[in-house]
Amino acid sequence: MAPKILTFAGSTRHGAFSGQLAAAALHELAELGAEAELLSLADYDLPIYNGDLETEAGVPEAAVALNARLGAADGIFVVTPEYNAGVPPLLKNAIDWASRARGPRDPFKGPVWAIGASSPGAMGGYRAAMMLRQVLALGLGALVLGGQVSIGGAGQAFGEDGRLKDERLARLLRGVLADLVAEAGRRAAARA
Repeated sequence: MAPKILTFAGSTRHGAFSGQLAAAALHELAELGAEAELLSLADYDLPIYNGDLETEAGVPEAAVALNARLGAADGIFVVTPEYNAGVPPLLKNAIDWASRARGPRDPFKGPVWAIGASSPGAMGGYRAAMMLRQVLALGLGALVLGGQVSIGGAGQAFGEDGRLKDERLARLLRGVLADLVAEAGRRAAARA
């Protein structure tokens, strides 16, 4: 049975480099034998997290839906852009709300996570990736794979076919995703 892997970007901007990397990962995951699906945060309209709002109105339905969708996966590949050397507010807010919802399976302790990052700058979103790793692993107890992909110069990194042009980066992406598929498969088999 193929593991179910979700991939998504921390940006919903048209043409976002993080979206391009998430889409490239989708193709690689399918070639690696995973049941791969692309999720868009645009489908989850969430207010800025506020504890008073949660107390007054409860957890929004969109957060419950996001929690359930993430929790149903065996593995998740999340791609963060870098805003001012950190994780963008859209991604952090989605994670915060998803962590407040209760679903059939904890989306942070159930699936295994892997991180990608992209940026026009030379560091390729590395600082945001490290911040995201801290949020997921330390803050939420997620199992986050050690390998990650950071794509610098992202404006020139993707070919017409949507894949990475640089063979070294393409191999790095494939290696991280192969590790994700293998670990997600092991965890899925252990649950079966």
